[in-house]
Amino acid sequence: MKNTLKIGIETIQRIIIDTNRTIAFMGEELRVYSTPSMVLDIERVCKNILDEHLNEGQSSVGARVEIDHLGATLIDMWVDINAKITEIDRRRILFSVEIHDQTGDKVGNCKHTRFVVDLDKQKQRLDEKKSRLN
Repeated sequence: MKNTLKIGIETIQRIIIDTNRTIAFMGEELRVYSTPSMVLDIERVCKNILDEHLNEGQSSVGARVEIDHLGATLIDMWVDINAKITEIDRRRILFSVEIHDQTGDKVGNCKHTRFVVDLDKQKQRLDEKKSRLN
């Protein structure tokens, strides 16, 4: 990790809620932002923040998501995902995330934990696990 990684770093990313980010089980007229899509969007935003502060050969993986999906966001609306680093403990990075839609409603609240990994070491661990399948 670079020494630029600090508590308090934050970003806001705007995302359009397209069809792929919505639920379909209530019918076409009731499509809204799905919770799994919100989680995926949060993970991507947090990963993008970390990527700017990692060394070559490093990445991060999500380890925990504690989310409250507070309200419906309609298809074709946008949301702003505001993610902030609140804690750094060696390779464990904790984020606080708020999601607001274009009406100004707070539609999500989240705490997300990511771990910084060395890609070579991660590959070794995965190769070792794969070898145990035989």
